[in-house]
Amino acid sequence: MGLFSTVSGVIGRRAYVANLVATRASAALLQAARSEPQAVLQMHSSTMQGLSTAEAEERLEKYGPNQAVRERRLTWFDRLVSNVRNPLVILLLVLALISFITGDLKATAMMGVMVVLGVSLRYFQEARADAAAEELRAMVSTTATVIRDGQRQEIPLQDLVPGDVVLLAAGDMVPADVRVLSAKDLFVNQAALTGEALPVEKAAATEARELQNPLEAANLCFMGTNVEIGAATAVVLSTGSETVFGALAKSVVARQVVTSFDVGINKFTWLMISFMAVMVPAVFLINGLSKGNWLEAFLFALAVAVGLTPEMLPMIVTVNLSKGAISMSRKKVIVKRLNAIQNFGAMDVLCTDKTGTITLGRVVLERHIDIHGQESDQVLELAYLNSFYQTGLRNMMDVAILDHHEVRADLQPETAYRKVDEIPFDFVRRRMSVVVHEKGDGHLLICKGAVEELLSLCVAIQDGENLVPLDEQGRRDALALVEQLNREGFRVLALGLKRLPDEERLYSVKDECDLTLLGFLAFLDPPKDTAQQAIQELANLGVQVKILTGDNDVVTRKICRDVGLSVERILLGGEIEALSDEELAARVEEITVFAKLSPAHKERVIRALHAKGHVVGFLGDGINDAPALRTADVGISVNSAVDIAKESSDIILLETSLLVLRDGVMEGRRVFGNILKYIKMAASSNFGNMFSVVGASIFLPFLPMLPLQILTNNLLYDFSQTTIPTDDVDKEWLAKPRKWAIDEIRRFIVLIGPISSIFDYATYLIMLFVFGAWATPDLYHQQLFHTGWFVESLFTQTLIIHVIRTNKIPFVQSRASRPLILTSLAIVTVGALLPFSPLAGPLGFVPLPGLYWVLLAAMLLTYLVLTQFVKSWFVRRFAAD
Repeated sequence: MGLFSTVSGVIGRRAYVANLVATRASAALLQAARSEPQAVLQMHSSTMQGLSTAEAEERLEKYGPNQAVRERRLTWFDRLVSNVRNPLVILLLVLALISFITGDLKATAMMGVMVVLGVSLRYFQEARADAAAEELRAMVSTTATVIRDGQRQEIPLQDLVPGDVVLLAAGDMVPADVRVLSAKDLFVNQAALTGEALPVEKAAATEARELQNPLEAANLCFMGTNVEIGAATAVVLSTGSETVFGALAKSVVARQVVTSFDVGINKFTWLMISFMAVMVPAVFLINGLSKGNWLEAFLFALAVAVGLTPEMLPMIVTVNLSKGAISMSRKKVIVKRLNAIQNFGAMDVLCTDKTGTITLGRVVLERHIDIHGQESDQVLELAYLNSFYQTGLRNMMDVAILDHHEVRADLQPETAYRKVDEIPFDFVRRRMSVVVHEKGDGHLLICKGAVEELLSLCVAIQDGENLVPLDEQGRRDALALVEQLNREGFRVLALGLKRLPDEERLYSVKDECDLTLLGFLAFLDPPKDTAQQAIQELANLGVQVKILTGDNDVVTRKICRDVGLSVERILLGGEIEALSDEELAARVEEITVFAKLSPAHKERVIRALHAKGHVVGFLGDGINDAPALRTADVGISVNSAVDIAKESSDIILLETSLLVLRDGVMEGRRVFGNILKYIKMAASSNFGNMFSVVGASIFLPFLPMLPLQILTNNLLYDFSQTTIPTDDVDKEWLAKPRKWAIDEIRRFIVLIGPISSIFDYATYLIMLFVFGAWATPDLYHQQLFHTGWFVESLFTQTLIIHVIRTNKIPFVQSRASRPLILTSLAIVTVGALLPFSPLAGPLGFVPLPGLYWVLLAAMLLTYLVLTQFVKSWFVRRFAAD
C-alpha cells in the first residue's frame, strides 16, 4: 500500500528521532502530549467541530500536501550522464577525439566501440533493474475521515492539514502525526516505526511522564502506523515531511554514499592515469628529440596512450557485474545497482534487524504451561476454545493460538461444544471470557487475559487433578514463573476456568470471579529454523552478523541467544547517545547486539564500523531503515518492504532469508575476483610496457612499433580478455571477504610488470643482433623488428592471464574456463598467422624466420615459469589475493 505498507521497521522506543526529526518538531509533539486535549486544539486554532473548508484550504496552501518526500526518478539522460561520467570513459573519449582530429580513424573507431559497449551495457542493466523495483509513486490513493464544518467527511489523504480533527477506527491507517482527543479501546500497531510485533495501547489522558522521545507517548499516534482495535478522535499535529514518518523519508533522497567499490575503482583508474601522465609525455619528447619527426612522435605517443589505457575496464566490470546480477536473480536476489555486487562480496559485517530476518516476523504460541511450568494440553485446549468462540476483533495472540490446527481436530469444537455467551475484551479489565456448554459437564467460563488482572480473580489453582486454594505463596510462585518467562522474552497471558451450572442465562463481568488458575500462555516471535545455520555459514565466509533492532533488550537477548549470537554485552540506544563517534568506533567491533535503536543510532553504528575499516551491509525493510540503507556499502531490502526502503536499497531479496544472502556473497566475490584478474593483468602489463617503450625509444634509431601495429596489438589483446567474466574463481579465494587493496595492487604491478620488460628487451636484442636489425636498419629489418616484438608482446600478454588468474599452479592445479582458453588460443593463433597473411603488408609485417619461433617458445616458457615463481613468492610474502 505505497508508503503506508505495514513493515517490520525498527526504531527503539526510547530512541530519539535525533538528526532526522527537527528538535523543534520533537518539542512540539512532546508539548502536545503533555497538554490537555482542549489546549492542544487551541494551539492549532481548531475545535471539536473541526476546521472550516476555507481554513483548511488556506492551511493546505501554507503547509503543502500531506505527502512524504519522494526520490526523484532518474531520466534517461541523467542515467546516461552518470554512466559516462567515469574517468576512464572520459579519457577514452578525449583520446578518440584527438585520434579523429589527427585522422586516425581506426583508433577512433576502436575506442568508440569500447565506450559504447561499456556504457550501454551498464545503462540498460540498471534501467531494467530500476523498472522492476517498485516505485515510490505507486502509492495507492487513500482517504482520511475528518470533521470539517461540523460534518463528517472523507477527504484525500494528501489534503489533510494541521488542526484537522480526524476519526480513527479499527483497520485505519493513521494519516498524520496526531494527538488523541478521545479513545475507546484503542490499540495501534507501530511496527513500521518501532519494530514491536505487538500493538500498543493509546488513550487521551495527558502524558505526565518526562519523555524525550515522542514515540513513547501514549496519547500520540504517528503517520505510517495502523489501528488494530478500537476507535478514536484525534487532532492533526503535523503532516507530510514534518511528520516522524516524513522526516525519515527525507533521508532517502539524500545523495548516495560513495561505497568501497566506487572508491576502489576510482583509485585504480587514477593510478593508471598517473602512469600515462608520466609515460606519454616522456615517449613523445624522447622520440621527437631523438628522431626529429614531431608528428610521427605525437602519433606514436598517442598510440602508446591508447595501449596503456585499460579501456576494457568499464566493459569488463560491467559484463562481470551484469553476469553476476543475472546469476543472482536466479537465486532470488535482484540487483538494483550493479556496483553493489562487489560490495556484497567484500562485506565482512552484516547488520540486520531481528524481526522477519532472524525471526519469523509473527507471534507464535511457544509454550502452554501449568502452574509448575510444565507443558499442558488442557491449557492449550481451553485457550483454543476461548479464541475460537470469541466474536470480537482477534489479535495476533488469538491467531497464534488458532494456528494449532491439531487442537481443532481433537476437540471438534463445533460439535462437542456449544457457545453460550461471551464477555468481550476491554482495556480496563484487560481480559475476555467465553462461556461454552460441554456435553455432560455443564457450562465452562474460560477467561484469558493479563496476568495481574486475571490472577486477582482466582481463588484456586489446578495442580494436576486437584484443586488447591490459591494462597499468598501460590500467588508469589505464579508471579515468579511469569517473571522468568518475561526475562526470556515471552509475552505471557494467564488462563482461568470456572465451572457453572447448566442453565441458560446472560453472563456478565460479575461472573468473572472465583476462578481457578490453570496456567499460562507464552508468546514469542521465534527464530527461523534456518537462522542459526545461515549465521554460522556467513561466519564461515568471514561475515559477522550484528543485530541492530529497535526492540527491547530482553526479547533481543533471548532471540539472539537462541541463534548462537553473543549476548554477553548489548549496547542500547541510550548508551550510544552518550558516546562520541570515536568512543562508539572503539566499541562496535566487540559488540554483536544493539537494541532500542533509532534510525540515527543505526546510521552511527554503520559509520563507526566504516571508521574501523569494515565493508558493511545493512538489511532493512522499513521507512525508518532508509538512512542506514543509504549509509551502508550495500543496502539490502526485501520484496515486501515499504517503497522507500526498496528505493534506498542496492539489493532486493525475494525471500527474507539469510541463506539467500550467503549465495549473494559468494557471487559477489566471484565477480570481484574476475574483475581483479583483468586489473592485475592490465596494470602489470601496462607498467612493463612503460619500461619497454621508453627504453626502445631511447636507443633505437627507429620507432619500436608503428602506431597502427600498437592499436592492432591492443585490439587483439583486448578481445582475448572479453571472456574473463566466464572464468572460474578458486574456492580458496572465495572463502573470505575481498576488499580493494590498491597498495597491494601497486606492489603487484611493480613486481610483476618489469618481468615482461625483461623478455621485451630480450626480444629487442634477438631482433637487433641475431636477425641483424641493428647492423642493417633498412625498411625490411625495421619491419622484421616490428613483427618480432608485436608477436612476442601479444603472446606474453595473452598467455600471462593464465598465470595471474590463480594463486595456484596454472593448467595443473587450476584451469581457466573453456571460453577463456579458446579466446587465448584464438588470439595467439591470429598473432602467429598475421605476418604470413594478406594483412601483413598493410600492417607493416614480414614473415618471421623459423629460428625466431624456437627462441620465442623458449622465452615464453621461461617467462611463464619466472612469473609463476615470483607470483608464488608474492602471495606468501604479502598474502596477495
